[in-house]
Amino acid sequence: MELFDTSSLWFTYGTLPFLIFLSRIIDVSLDTLRIVFISKGDKLIAPILGFFEILIWLMAITRIMQNLDNISCYLAYAGGFAAGNYIGLKIEEKLAMGIQMFRIITQKDASLLIEYLSESGFGATAIEASGINGKVHVIYSVVKRSENMKMIEIINKFNPNAFYSIEDIRKVNEMNPTVGVSKNKIIPRWMRKGR
Repeated sequence: MELFDTSSLWFTYGTLPFLIFLSRIIDVSLDTLRIVFISKGDKLIAPILGFFEILIWLMAITRIMQNLDNISCYLAYAGGFAAGNYIGLKIEEKLAMGIQMFRIITQKDASLLIEYLSESGFGATAIEASGINGKVHVIYSVVKRSENMKMIEIINKFNPNAFYSIEDIRKVNEMNPTVGVSKNKIIPRWMRKGR
């Protein structure tokens, strides 16, 4: 006995397109997450996500091929792909995995900003440089991605006109004498207990 009456118009133009739409959302969301894990160098989770992604895709494309005369299936497939991209990016944003490098450039004296960053648990390295309008301070800080909004708030509090850029970092060398990754935040290695 079949779960659905596949010969009915309701199934052909309602249930089937909805199932295709839903499966595309799931497989494209998994694809987005798989790419994120690949970029982070994860050798375990990325293949597992890839397995389920392609399995779901095969089920969806099989149903499309069995219903080539059903335009609603095409629309559901395309709509699911678009929605899957959006949802996958939202999931990735919520997970906020990884580490980022903040590069902050300011013409103002950066000593207060550096001090506050240090008190807030963020390591910072500062250098003096020359810009188009004269001398500037360049501050580098490695931050967990989940804490980047906190970092932006600190920058805006001390100098709303500071220029900053953010880059994803694949790995951090924890043996570095100035920066290390703790369980909760990135702190200068010399400030760790027992050092």
